Formats: sequence, C-alpha cells, structure tokens
Amino acid sequence: MSCLLATPASLAESFDRLAFYKYLHRHPELSFQEESTATYLADTWRSAGFEVTESVGGFGVVGVLRNGEGPTVMIRMDTDALPITEQTGLAYASTQRAIEQTGQEVGVMHACGHDIHMTVGTETALNLAGNRDAWRGTLVVIAQPAEERGAGARAMLEDGLFERFPIPDYNLSLHTLATLPAGKIGYVSGWMMANVDSVDIHLKGVGGHGAYPHNARDPVVLAASIIMDLQTLVSREIAPIDPGVVTVGSIHAGTKHNIIPDSATLQLTVRSYSDATRKALLDGIKRIALKNAEAMGFGAELAPEVIMKDEYTPALWNDPKLVAREVEVLKSAIGTGNVIEVSKEMGGEDFARYGRTSHKIPSFMMRVGVVPEALWQQHQTDGTPLPSLHSPFFAPDPEKSIQTGVDAMTAMALDLLTKEPSPN
Repeated sequence: MSCLLATPASLAESFDRLAFYKYLHRHPELSFQEESTATYLADTWRSAGFEVTESVGGFGVVGVLRNGEGPTVMIRMDTDALPITEQTGLAYASTQRAIEQTGQEVGVMHACGHDIHMTVGTETALNLAGNRDAWRGTLVVIAQPAEERGAGARAMLEDGLFERFPIPDYNLSLHTLATLPAGKIGYVSGWMMANVDSVDIHLKGVGGHGAYPHNARDPVVLAASIIMDLQTLVSREIAPIDPGVVTVGSIHAGTKHNIIPDSATLQLTVRSYSDATRKALLDGIKRIALKNAEAMGFGAELAPEVIMKDEYTPALWNDPKLVAREVEVLKSAIGTGNVIEVSKEMGGEDFARYGRTSHKIPSFMMRVGVVPEALWQQHQTDGTPLPSLHSPFFAPDPEKSIQTGVDAMTAMALDLLTKEPSPN
C-alpha cells in the first residue's frame, strides 16, 4: 500500500475509505480462505503503529495499540465473504471465483457487508491511533475469519485470544442492516440475534423399483413424515412468546423417477434464544426422527442418524447497561433522529462468543443502515423491494454508510476509553 511509511496521524488524515472499501469488495474471500484480506488489514494496522499478530485462529488478525493506563476496548470486524455471484452491476463488482468447501467452483461476493465492517473498523482504528491525546487505555482490533460459518470467533478464542492479548473491558462491533437507510444507526438492547444450529438427518432405507414399493423401505416417505412432524416442535412444544425456528432447507434423495432410493438426507437450520428452548428443539428433532422411523417399521438397523453440527453460533446478547450508555453517545455523535431502536432477529452472529466467556465482557453490536437514499424513497413510495443481506443484488451506499459507522464507532470507543473499566 502506498501509505505504509506514513505517520499514524497523517495516515488517518489521508485514508481513502472508498478506495479501501472497493478493494475489499473486489477481492472477497470465502470462509477459511481470507489470507489476502488478512494481509491487507494487517499491513494497514501495522503502519498506524499497532502491534499486529497474524494467523490467530486461522486467518485472524489482532492489532493492539497501548496508550497508557485505562480501559481496554476491543473492536471486532469479520472478513469472510459468501459463495454468491454478484449481480449488482457496480463498476467495482466482484468477479472473483473460488472453490467452496463442497468442492464446487462458486462466485464470491461480500453480500453481507463485511467489507463495510472492515472499512469502518479500520478507519476508526486509524482515527484513534492519530489522536492519542483524546484517550487513554488499550485498543484491540481483531479481524475475524469465518463468521459466515459460525466458526471464526471460536477459532480465535481457542487460539488464545484472551490469553495472548489484553482482555477487553468492552467489546464493540457492527453489522449492516439492509432495511435501514444509510446515515442511520440501529440498536437492540438484550437479545439481538439467535442461537444457530445446523442439523443433518441421514435416513436409511431399502431401495427398490418404484412399481413395487412393498418390497422396499422408502426413505422419501419417511423424510416427508419427519418434515411435517417437525413443524409441531415450535407450534406445540415451545411457549408462544419464546422464539424458535426449525427449517428444513435441503432434502437430497434418489436419482430417477422409478427408483426408490436407499437413503435420504435432510439439512436443517434451528434458531432460538434461550438455552432451554435450544435444548428442547434439538432433543425434539432427534425424538421425531427416531419415532417416525420406528412407527413406519424401519427397524433398529435402519434407525436415522441425527448429527448436530459443531458450527453452533450462540445467541447474541447486547449488554443493556452498555447499550443505554452508548445510545446517548451515538445520539450526540450523529443526531438523535438518526439513532433508531430496531427489532431483534433470528439470524446468527458469532460475535456473541466474545461476551460469553468466563470474563463476562459487556458487548454491543450496533446496526449500520446502508440503503441508498433514492432506493429508500422508492421503497417508501411504491414498495420497491430492498435487496436483503445475502442477496446477489445487495449494494450499500458505501460513502454514507461508512461515514456514519466511523462517526458512531469512534465516538463509542472514545467514550469507553476515557472512563474507568467496568468490573468483569
């Protein structure tokens, strides 16, 4: 990068946020493949005076800037992109392709705003590095891989994030919001995003000719029965005021019209907030799969195999006391009318893990509006759809979104780095 020899102060002043953002947008990398992205961030942080450590939990990066006695604040950015072929038509659209974990070649796109997250986090870090008279304490910035797989936070923690580096008194992060106009910041106090579990159900059958089903044990029929019964878990076993979702997102079985297959596989996503609801849903999935197989006479040798995937993402809790304090800071920084309480969601975010360790660190993830003004007005006028996160048409207003995010994140970091740390 051309700014590698710049001083921290001049680097903050000369930082070209749009060039930085567009580079990241053009060069997305899939989960566990974020090597070039990590290097790009590490070089920038190092040039601003941060002590930088690479390869933490895979392609994770940690930057530490010490500035006297005081609190420690961590700002987390996620770095991975999605296996989506971009269709925005932007001049800086991604044309990258890569090999996904399944072995297939896919298009790659920052369709969840991680390029916004990295740009906001990096510019905030440069601002603080160039203005050290305004704060005291330690700033830790982390570039976390594999958020889309729900695995990166755990990998960094298991690689000693809170043993090898300063333990934060506060954790901050951000996430784009595709239903909020650029220039606005959204917040949620308490539960913000859900527990996310992935479950595979492998069904065994006895294959045969479609004309002679009595000589087979049809796993497709078993799959259909299980799918329908799974719908009763949330509607009949979970309290109506306790959120839960069980979705069968994929079913694979068979090869031809007239062949009864000998196996079928269901892939589920399971969402909840409380640990009790999570357990009830996971236990119920296993019970329903086994009972349906038994009821249909599949026998013990053909019992379904229910696999709870390791890439579990815990529910995200925004510390209410921290949120209440920082909302006032946000209102002062960007205007009261631009700070909006938004709804919690059933999506997942592994930023949650940093606040759920034994250190019990107060954490807050804000939402950054990204919808361009013209599109927002169309949406308000005639209901023009807003491209969602994970859409190939997702196209934020980068200048306004990043500026707002930087103003908000910088203000919160300065607030926390000029006050006494909270007891953990």
